[in-house]
Amino acid sequence: MKKIRTARFLAACIFLSISTFAVSQEAARFRGSIPEELLRPGRGESPRFPVDVVIGELGSGRAPEAAYAFASSVMTGFMAGLMEHRALSSVNEAVRESHISSIRVIVPVSFRIGSGRVEADGSVSFLVRFMGRLQGITGELYVRTVQGVWAFDDLLLEEPRDLAVEAQEGMYRNDFFPYERFF
Repeated sequence: MKKIRTARFLAACIFLSISTFAVSQEAARFRGSIPEELLRPGRGESPRFPVDVVIGELGSGRAPEAAYAFASSVMTGFMAGLMEHRALSSVNEAVRESHISSIRVIVPVSFRIGSGRVEADGSVSFLVRFMGRLQGITGELYVRTVQGVWAFDDLLLEEPRDLAVEAQEGMYRNDFFPYERFF
């Protein structure tokens, strides 16, 4: 009886080992020939951020992390349409209403921030994209430090575009970062 239990236990262990190996091989095959080192940053290596079809690499880029965090807060305020949002308190009321109205047209469900950089005048700019279910708006957000605190400087927005058109155009481009900064 004890030999039968031991045999069953060994058979179960062998079955689990083979199953685990098969699943890991399937995952490796799904990944293709991409080595694990390219999928995950190594020790001491900076993280890799995803890339948006329109605005390019997402993440803070060359901008300070505090500026990126504030830009994210500003984008949250605009997307939510909250006139009283803390990050939008320094924005002129007419400008704030204009931007919220422009963004509200696409019924935004998410936003993306990327390619941050420090401008010559000391402000920090980020390429941004608001996305609704059918349309999106791309632009550039400027923030700056005022007495040691980050504040909204400007937001330049383009006209709304259909997401399907953007995706189709992105498939046939030779450059994978088609969005250009305003200056």
